Amino acid sequence: MDMPSHQLTMTILMSPDMANFSGNVHGGAILKLLDQVAYACASRYAAQYVVTLSVDQVTFRQPIHVGELVSFLASVNHTGTSSMEVGIKVVAEDIRTQVVRHVNSCFFTMVAVDHERRPIAVPPLRPFSAEEKRRFEGAILRKQLRQELARRFEEVKPT
Repeated sequence: MDMPSHQLTMTILMSPDMANFSGNVHGGAILKLLDQVAYACASRYAAQYVVTLSVDQVTFRQPIHVGELVSFLASVNHTGTSSMEVGIKVVAEDIRTQVVRHVNSCFFTMVAVDHERRPIAVPPLRPFSAEEKRRFEGAILRKQLRQELARRFEEVKPT
């Protein structure tokens, strides 16, 4: 498949070992897969080892069922000096009916690091398409909101 280096798609069959007590796929199993997808997307783009800095706006919109094919559609939306925002859209497909549902979305901030685990520069992302530009601008806004939230948390932090 010929995808740009800032995008990645991974599809996995949801198996019984991923089930929770309700018989749906456990949220923790999805979170682990999301982290792996974010790592794969960011490290491929940066051509470096990366670590997870933060996870934002994980929204479980609908349950995922055992036996469904789940696709993780990842994209580096924005880059800083050493950080990258990776947006991930998750869709589940019922194999028998071929009904596809948007079941999850989130944003990971990943940081490229060298062999001593120090932050290292990543190539700047240059958005070209209208969709890439929309994602880029959204990432800037989310970064500003994270910074504002961190500032507010510092103001109310117990002494």
